[in-house]
Amino acid sequence: MSGFNLFDAEEKSLEQAEDLRRQLDSAPEPVREGIASLVEAYRRSVREQRRLVRVSDRLQAQLASVNQELGKRKAEAEGALEDLKAAQESLVQAEKLASLGALVGGVAHEINTPVGIALSCASHLADSTGSMRKLFEADDISVDDFERFMDTVKDTTSLILSNVERAAELIRSFKQVAVDRTSSERRRFDLATYIRETLFSLGPHLRQAGHSVCLDCPEGVIMDSYPGALSQVLGNFVMNSLVHGFEPGELGTLSIRVERQGTGGVRLIYADDGKGIPEDNLGRIFDPFFTTKRGSGGSGLGLHIVYNLVTGPLGGSVSAESPKEGGTVFTMTMPLSP
Repeated sequence: MSGFNLFDAEEKSLEQAEDLRRQLDSAPEPVREGIASLVEAYRRSVREQRRLVRVSDRLQAQLASVNQELGKRKAEAEGALEDLKAAQESLVQAEKLASLGALVGGVAHEINTPVGIALSCASHLADSTGSMRKLFEADDISVDDFERFMDTVKDTTSLILSNVERAAELIRSFKQVAVDRTSSERRRFDLATYIRETLFSLGPHLRQAGHSVCLDCPEGVIMDSYPGALSQVLGNFVMNSLVHGFEPGELGTLSIRVERQGTGGVRLIYADDGKGIPEDNLGRIFDPFFTTKRGSGGSGLGLHIVYNLVTGPLGGSVSAESPKEGGTVFTMTMPLSP
């Protein structure tokens, strides 16, 4: 109703025009007809303006309703997006923990061998010591008995020491890698040494698959970065090759080459000589949930995690290509201190 107040002046003008027309009744016919035509035209204009105002008010009401509905839908969409991000983050964290769990399982299996050998040797040494003690108590020790006992002690202690040292090396390597992956802390580390530790912790998976690994990294490259992120990236590269790069029973070679980039950065090239990635998939491999192994152990998050770690905490970039001659190549560039 407030819109019609805008036409008070027009109504007054119409009344004045009607008064003028009546005052001109004695005027010549053409003048009266002209005045009447002008008054009628003005009246039609006012009616049309009123109609337009009503239409405008109706459209504004509809627009307000649409804006309110859009606001509601926007809030719902933003809520759904937040829920999706939270779910995706949970899946990414689950994938990281699953990767760490696989690492734990592999290292635990690997440790079983040296620990088992050391335990067998210790048991054999205990039996030999018990037999020697009985001979000693019976005062029935010959030179040959003593020499055989000493040979047994020498051989078993050597085996115990070597296998315990191997187990300790496995535990040290795994402990550092596991701590780095779970803590996400920044620290200084030697790049070549850390890559070797990461590959060592992945050794059980590589030996089971039968693949060989080549590392070409200059010594003395010190990074002040996030080793856990780097370990996760390398681990995902390796597992991606094992799962997607080769057919069961097929043997291949994985390689890691590191090059200096000026004084403040490095380029890390990871490659395998497997079957490669179809060209149609190359542009999608870093997308979340994209996998060609759906239902066969692939979650589609491995390379997505790689991309987020490289472009996030490591402060670098990553790209992939599949040469015509076969295989897959991932190229990472990252600063020594992001």
